[in-house]
Amino acid sequence: MVEIHDLHVRFHGASREAVAGIDLTIRDGEVVGLVGESGSGKTVTAMTLSGLIERKKVTLSGEVRFDGRDILRLPRAELRAIQGRELGVVFQEPMTAMDPLMRIGPQVEEALAVHTQLTKEQRRARALEALRDVDLPAPEEIYRKYPHECSGGQLQRVMIAAAIVTDPHLLLLDEPTTALDVTVQAQILALLRRLNRERGISMLLISHNLQVVRRICSRVAVMQRGHIVEEGTPEQLFTAPQHPYTAELINAIPRRVRRG
Repeated sequence: MVEIHDLHVRFHGASREAVAGIDLTIRDGEVVGLVGESGSGKTVTAMTLSGLIERKKVTLSGEVRFDGRDILRLPRAELRAIQGRELGVVFQEPMTAMDPLMRIGPQVEEALAVHTQLTKEQRRARALEALRDVDLPAPEEIYRKYPHECSGGQLQRVMIAAAIVTDPHLLLLDEPTTALDVTVQAQILALLRRLNRERGISMLLISHNLQVVRRICSRVAVMQRGHIVEEGTPEQLFTAPQHPYTAELINAIPRRVRRG
């Protein structure tokens, strides 16, 4: 379980807080959406939760408890033991997130090399299993390829495989379908639903797209200028939004898409 309580994040020199005292809970096995326009603070929230935010550049206060441990106050060694093993991250631009000079296989295996005592052969077997788990055809071929030899949809699946290879408790997904066409986007969302259902992995899905979170999340928090202004099920937000900003986000969706 993740419990964020009264989280404040301010970048040094900034005129306002990027995150201004939010509270958010992600229960075991739950998929929670965090939505808002660019600059609302949702990615900063995810970066803080993952421990990837550069602490020397920000002032932090509050609590971010991951299975009872406060991420904000953990020693670096303990935080690194969580990152990549118990907590996986999937970024929105896999081509820029992945090393273009490394083959796919070693990049999927990286967390195993850091966090386990598996042999090289065992890591390779686990990586191939993860590539199969994300429905990549011919995983042995993908394993040997470089990132530029794969399509955008394939690379997003590779990123998910790398994130789940250690069987984490939580996945942080930062706009994982933004760069994909509609058909591939639907396939990735179906894959995430299956992983949640079959493995019980909790997920925090960061998105500006209410339609995306509606298809996969059981609960959605709406973020504006560092504040969570509304929270509820997707249907509650779509049928009876309580905050004007939520209503603006919904009204921005083309009517025909909104009904889909």
